[in-house]
Amino acid sequence: MFESNSIIKKRKFINFKRINDIQIFTSPITIIPLILVLISSILIFSIQKQTTYNDSFKHIVSGFIGYFIAIMISYIPLEKVKKFIIPFYFLSLLSLVLIYFIGISNYGAQRWLSLGFFTFQPSEIAKLTTVFSLAVVLEKKTICSFRDLVKPLIIVLLPWTLIFLQPDLGTSLVLVFCLLVMLYWAQMPIEWILIFTCCLLTALFSFTYSKILIFWIPLMGFLAFKSFKAKKIATFLVVVFHGFVALITPFLWEFVLKGYQKDRLILFLDPSRDPLGGGYHLLQSKIGIGSGGLFGTGLLKGKLTNLQFIPEQHTDFIFSAAGEEMGFVGSMFIVSLFLILIIFLLRIAKNARTDFESLLVIGITSIFLFQIIINIYMTIGLGPVTGIPLPFMSYGRTSLLVNFIFIGIALSTLKRSISLRKK
Repeated sequence: MFESNSIIKKRKFINFKRINDIQIFTSPITIIPLILVLISSILIFSIQKQTTYNDSFKHIVSGFIGYFIAIMISYIPLEKVKKFIIPFYFLSLLSLVLIYFIGISNYGAQRWLSLGFFTFQPSEIAKLTTVFSLAVVLEKKTICSFRDLVKPLIIVLLPWTLIFLQPDLGTSLVLVFCLLVMLYWAQMPIEWILIFTCCLLTALFSFTYSKILIFWIPLMGFLAFKSFKAKKIATFLVVVFHGFVALITPFLWEFVLKGYQKDRLILFLDPSRDPLGGGYHLLQSKIGIGSGGLFGTGLLKGKLTNLQFIPEQHTDFIFSAAGEEMGFVGSMFIVSLFLILIIFLLRIAKNARTDFESLLVIGITSIFLFQIIINIYMTIGLGPVTGIPLPFMSYGRTSLLVNFIFIGIALSTLKRSISLRKK
């Protein structure tokens, strides 16, 4: 059954006994998201208790709905979903296009669609359909040539472009990270990953130390020469690619990025330059987390949180409320829950029965991991404000439900990871 499965043959398996329903209901990857939802609901209540509205109840209800959706998905064999993936992928692209015509704007970005009774964020749906589509394309395929990269790049490029132009820099970065991790899982050489990721340094050098590009771009060419079979063609294409990145970056900065996005990147380096404007979020977030000390002020007792010193703290900056009210110990407890969740997801991906399921779960894991790291780094001042939510904790019904769908996919994979024999 698995002779032709290139990814699975290179993984070592742990034999699982048959997973029963009780184990699914009580699995750490099921319980941990619920614990995070409960904690964040209390924090959201604390943030908004001085206002006339409160989203904590909506958050906890959405969390329990998501929990039961995850349980239901766990009973669906993922192989049966394949025939629906392409239609759903193009429907998600259509929803991203519709944003530009009938989308709802908020805080300078047009990212939402309204169905009358429900407002949702198509970019969250696009993450789901993109991961599925990549898994279909990459299964039973080892990435060893440029030709193997064409389909995966196109699959990500279409939603990435539509999301980037909304503008939504955070979600577009999530898709790029997911692509790189899934390509690596499909046996793409690590040198190729470096060539892609070093584009960020190429873009940075084009602004700061442009003269270094004289040495940097040939270095990327040399790396391509050493790692590709078609050495001359690969070297030429990589040099052209990095040169194009260096040329187009100033154009993107000048004409594509919005003013507030530029401010976020600049003020990340020195938020004190504009303490009452663009740097306000970062400064207040660090103050709030620092004021929590070792054990925090206590739930519902955070002064900065209660007085809403950080605008929209219940979404992207929910971790700062946790830092103030739960302190260092409580914050580390949350980080530990995330760490356990990621470890379990990695185990499921490693021991999946098929490449398709393995790639799905590793894609999901990469999305969670990237969002967790970037959001927490942003909150504590180690990264720029990017608008990336903290999974299961930041308020946002579409994001929360999609995250639980991801959990359901992992549970479905776990249920079918049974008694695989070593070949």
